[in-house]
Amino acid sequence: MDRRQLLLGAALPALSPGMAAGSEGGSETMSSFESGGRRIATEWFPAGAPAGESARPALLLLHGADGLAYNGDRYRLAAGLVAASGYHVALVHYLDRTSDRRVDYGSLRQDYPLWAETVRDGVSWLGRQPGVAEGRLGLVGVSLGGALALSVAAVDRRVKAVVEYSGPVPEDLPGSGANLPPTLVLHGEADRIVPASHARRLERLLAADGTPHDVRIYPGEGHTLSGASQFDAASRVAAFLAQHL
Repeated sequence: MDRRQLLLGAALPALSPGMAAGSEGGSETMSSFESGGRRIATEWFPAGAPAGESARPALLLLHGADGLAYNGDRYRLAAGLVAASGYHVALVHYLDRTSDRRVDYGSLRQDYPLWAETVRDGVSWLGRQPGVAEGRLGLVGVSLGGALALSVAAVDRRVKAVVEYSGPVPEDLPGSGANLPPTLVLHGEADRIVPASHARRLERLLAADGTPHDVRIYPGEGHTLSGASQFDAASRVAAFLAQHL
């Protein structure tokens, strides 16, 4: 494992759903783009690019249903450290599209397509940023953000890799022929929020389509990965992104 993968492996445990984290991390700047007539706030963490490399791969980081008001610092910590490993990272406030701070489950089904559209607009914005290698864009989604990553990657060929933590299989994903890019799925066997059956269903779909994939279901783990499982997941993400982006 090279230095870049080691740095990334150190960063990614902070993305496990529900993990508490401090506010330390990279030095982000605030930006925004328009989606559906709304301004979507985006926190931008530029890559710590190695000398001589002008363009770097880039990731959209998609939070879960709790939004960023409750536990945003862990996403910022992870984004800053991932950026230090050589990836541009954009933390997208996609709930701005519906003026929410956290998901309203009563309107989730009607809001979900709007958020997915906003993530696609975010991919467009990401590809236009200075220093981004436009053909090396990926999505990293946690819980609800994982579902959105799958929905968008299934219809947007610009997305070259997906990392999905503890997410449900979205209703709009076809049973076959989803044409997803290489996909990494990480899930707890004992998850009571999003049952592990979602990860198994996704694994069958990816295998049927011949999509490069890695699915890891951790025995005894819930919606939040912990301990050795958390660090195993981090090493898998580091290797996966190094291979596919």
